[in-house]
Amino acid sequence: MITELRRAQLLNTLVFETLGQPEKEREFKIKSLKKWGFDLVFGKKDGEETYFAAADKKAGDKYTENDVEHEVVEVLSELPKNKKMFAKIEMIEGKAHLYVYLREDDIDTPILHIPAGEILLAFLKKHKFIHIIEALRNIGSAANLVKKHGDEGKPLPFEELPPVPRRFLRDAKKIEKEMGFGRIALAYFGENKSGEARYWMEWMVPTIALFDEKISQKIDKALAEFK
Repeated sequence: MITELRRAQLLNTLVFETLGQPEKEREFKIKSLKKWGFDLVFGKKDGEETYFAAADKKAGDKYTENDVEHEVVEVLSELPKNKKMFAKIEMIEGKAHLYVYLREDDIDTPILHIPAGEILLAFLKKHKFIHIIEALRNIGSAANLVKKHGDEGKPLPFEELPPVPRRFLRDAKKIEKEMGFGRIALAYFGENKSGEARYWMEWMVPTIALFDEKISQKIDKALAEFK
């Protein structure tokens, strides 16, 4: 049986959605790759010339990774002419992986394929997006952000929301529109005797968007509305 409180929460939690699939891929600049801790390298893999991403390498370095011999010919500071860099999230046995590749004339050259979690956390920590880190619960093609504070109760209707949750919802909906995907659920229960907000919030966003510094900055700022 459902309790009266759970029934009230079920019926009164506010939900705002930008429906569709999380974006398939996102274009990035080479500086983003550096912010993730990698350089773009021109070199050789098992003797064949190609591009790949590497960390803390310099021209002339040779190393073996995943049974493949790598040789660094040049560490690039710009994307090669006529090439663009894209990244997406691929799911492998329940875990999100970051897949990065160069594209020219619809031909993709993979340069990086690694588990996404550690890289994302390091990126968020480097840029001090603490509110995202604290709210992040799990990542797939979409990431789940959760914040809550205080005792639960009956959620207030939208018309009775104070300025802070209204501002948060306004900003979150703008960000969702920019990302093209998102789902936010907010149950705001009012304030406790000390004047502190009581709420429960869950926000689903595209994981690949969190690797974009500008998007993450906006999300972190929105989450900061709730103490």
